[in-house]
Amino acid sequence: MNHLVLTVIAQDQPGQVERIAACIAEHGGNWLESRMSRMAGQFAGILRIGVPAEAHEELIDALQGLAAQGIRVLVAESGIEPSCTWKPISLDLLGNDRPGIVLEITRLLSEHGINVERLSTDVTPAPMSSESLFHAVAVLAVPLTLSLDTLKTHLETLADEMMVELKLRTEP
Repeated sequence: MNHLVLTVIAQDQPGQVERIAACIAEHGGNWLESRMSRMAGQFAGILRIGVPAEAHEELIDALQGLAAQGIRVLVAESGIEPSCTWKPISLDLLGNDRPGIVLEITRLLSEHGINVERLSTDVTPAPMSSESLFHAVAVLAVPLTLSLDTLKTHLETLADEMMVELKLRTEP
């Protein structure tokens, strides 16, 4: 069984996931994991599927053929997962919205060899002032060699400079 990672984007409308699932199932594929969402009228997702070796090329062609139905699919061969040399840490950030927040945080994370495993962000009005608040929730892959205290110190310093609230916690 070969594994593929698919990135999908299409105009949001009922039945998009079904069309993708039908294409995969018709070629003997197995839907393994996915993250999908609707945003600004678009449907986007990433998923990992298993496909029998003999149906591999035919499934890729069929997935590309979904473009005729307005569903764009980017296909990548699944890589080998590296051995676990990291610990999962949750990050929660809240502050007044402004350009550059994601850049500043991810730059610091990258400098310390930290990988962003999951990231979800939104901007909402503050309850009392209606100013825009930026909120980010992330799961980080922190190298086992990096002390959590060291990470906290660097992130807290940056959070103070950016005037945002930042919380870290170890994932269960």
